[in-house]
Amino acid sequence: MKKTLQRYLKASLRDVRVLVREFRASLLLFSGVILMGGLILRTSYVWPDTGQQLSYAEAVYAAFTLIFLETYLRFPDVWYLQILFLVIPIIGLSLIANGVIRFGVMLFNKQARREEWQVALASTYSGHVVVCGLGRDGYRVVEQLLKFGEEAVGIERNEKGQFLDPIRNLGVPVIISDARRPGALSKAGVERAAAIVICTEDDLVNLSIALEARELNPNIRVVMRMFDAELAQKMEKVFGIHAAFSTSALAAPALAAAATHTDVIHSFYVDDTLLNVSEIVVQPCSPLVGYEIAAVEREFETSVILYKGQQEVDLHPAPHIRLQAGDKIVVFASLKTLNRLHRCNRASSP
Repeated sequence: MKKTLQRYLKASLRDVRVLVREFRASLLLFSGVILMGGLILRTSYVWPDTGQQLSYAEAVYAAFTLIFLETYLRFPDVWYLQILFLVIPIIGLSLIANGVIRFGVMLFNKQARREEWQVALASTYSGHVVVCGLGRDGYRVVEQLLKFGEEAVGIERNEKGQFLDPIRNLGVPVIISDARRPGALSKAGVERAAAIVICTEDDLVNLSIALEARELNPNIRVVMRMFDAELAQKMEKVFGIHAAFSTSALAAPALAAAATHTDVIHSFYVDDTLLNVSEIVVQPCSPLVGYEIAAVEREFETSVILYKGQQEVDLHPAPHIRLQAGDKIVVFASLKTLNRLHRCNRASSP
């Protein structure tokens, strides 16, 4: 909560600086009215009683107070100074009213200035992960990063993307821009980021963004999605990309495993080895009832990575735990082993 408040205050200060820059013309014009009015008063106005002229500092102060109709000067007899006394308040108050109203609306109406506010928020991040491409995959990446305790900033070029509002609702700043455009990655703070995840639907776009990010931050960890498995491998070697994942390579084992009866919930390759994670609920008449965890791992050549009993969930189950009907285990094994384990679980007790 404290960190969120600090970030909000820091972003607000940056936002004020941005607004001040946007109002430079109005501020310069207002200053010009005061300085020019002061110059005219310095050269033309004299005190009726003494005939003395004003110093320039006194004239500038008099012009400033004249704007607010609180001047200490007596109304002059000279016609052009009379016009000046009437014109300065009109021009000054008009500039102030226009500027204050616009400034206030832009400062407090974050919805109307959503993009500028998102950039202001992103400027407060450091050591975060930049996610380029906030489609379905990008949204899931952001969700997982937040679950891992990481901070994220997103970039998406489609301002009407269906996942933008859900991502913003998670408290993640979203920059609406093509990540290849000059300055887009800088708005997301890529120079201060620990990593960048690139998951647009175009391999060449992903590569272009990756190279730009590497140029801006040579130490950033680059992870990107690619549809071409062979190209993904080459990118890792040639360009030093930390991880380039082919969507087809990732999907293929999961699709193949889903076609079996192994209840695989996740599959992936490590080099040429296919690894599978499967969830097993011990059936009432299963031969697995009464088995110890150690016996399951030894007999079926698998690793039990989670045990959920009636009253506990254990990510590191003790070897002596005995399985009961309704218990759930998550195992790590080959498809062949999983097939054998599931057949055993479905078999009836003798």
